[in-house]
Amino acid sequence: MADYPRKPRGCPAAVREEYSRRLSFTCGRCDARSTSPSVRFAGRRVYLAVVLMLRSPAGSASGRQLCDQFTIPARTLKRWRTWWRQDFPSTPFWRSMRARFMPPVVTEQLPQSLLERFEVGAMADRLVLALRLIAPLSTRMPIR
Repeated sequence: MADYPRKPRGCPAAVREEYSRRLSFTCGRCDARSTSPSVRFAGRRVYLAVVLMLRSPAGSASGRQLCDQFTIPARTLKRWRTWWRQDFPSTPFWRSMRARFMPPVVTEQLPQSLLERFEVGAMADRLVLALRLIAPLSTRMPIR
């Protein structure tokens, strides 16, 4: 194991210790490090991926509550929304995945429009599916 230390933001105190490491592996022969896709963190971001997903939609009530609870700066929120609306749609990963959704995901309404495409009951289930979908973006490994 060669986990990366993290100082997670947007993390309840009860699980902060559990989320203080980004899981990674080291080869026993050559010491090469391999970081597997994660649903905890979106890439190198310090906020939990679920907070990134819930807080990013403009005007969401749950988002406002999360912002207040975890003191997310307005500048950070703006950066997340830019990532969802401009950077994420231009990734090779999303260009290959977006055709799989019907009706199409509305780029201007990401991530909310992505969550709406998962037709399962509870929002928690939709979040899990969306986080699993974007998990490959949490590593620098080439996506095949």
